[in-house]
Amino acid sequence: MARERRKRSRETGWTLLELLITITILTILSLGVIPLVKMSVRRQREERLREALREIRAAIDEFHRDAIGICTPVGPQQLYVDPRSRVMISDCTIFTPDNPDRYPPDLETLVRGVSVVPRAAMLQGGNVGNMNSNRSATEVGQVVAKKKIYLRAIPIDPMTGRADWELRSSYDPPDATSWGGENVFDVHSRSKELALNGKERYSEW
Repeated sequence: MARERRKRSRETGWTLLELLITITILTILSLGVIPLVKMSVRRQREERLREALREIRAAIDEFHRDAIGICTPVGPQQLYVDPRSRVMISDCTIFTPDNPDRYPPDLETLVRGVSVVPRAAMLQGGNVGNMNSNRSATEVGQVVAKKKIYLRAIPIDPMTGRADWELRSSYDPPDATSWGGENVFDVHSRSKELALNGKERYSEW
């Protein structure tokens, strides 16, 4: 009877040795899996950071292309218009004297939007070169201005979890540690964490 009970116990339960072996195997597996999961999550965050930077920088460049025209104090012979730009920014009051390059004054302007007019309509008759930078589009050719939005929202920095970016103006040196404030020429993450490549920090992307 005792022998049968021991046999039945081994068939229906775990011995202490088997339990220890199982726990050891699970521990080893978890120690190997957890770093892989963390690495995968971080790699996904890096990809989201790249996407956010591309989105903001594309909006900055598009704004700058549209700023060439009414608000550019140059003659027509000096005016180069990017063929991708179909409109011109007509509200020149958003540009301060220390921002002659006509980059956006801040990221919020890209979200709020600015008044623009069709480039083709304003170029008829060659009026662009004669326009005063303080005049609105409706005063020249009676073209009705519309608002153009360049960013739906300021993207969240996946490395910091905030929509707070390190800004650089077109007059800041490459090694600048603070924003000059004239305009927004480029953006970077505020995270000083080292990237997975081990060569650069996210703030350097």
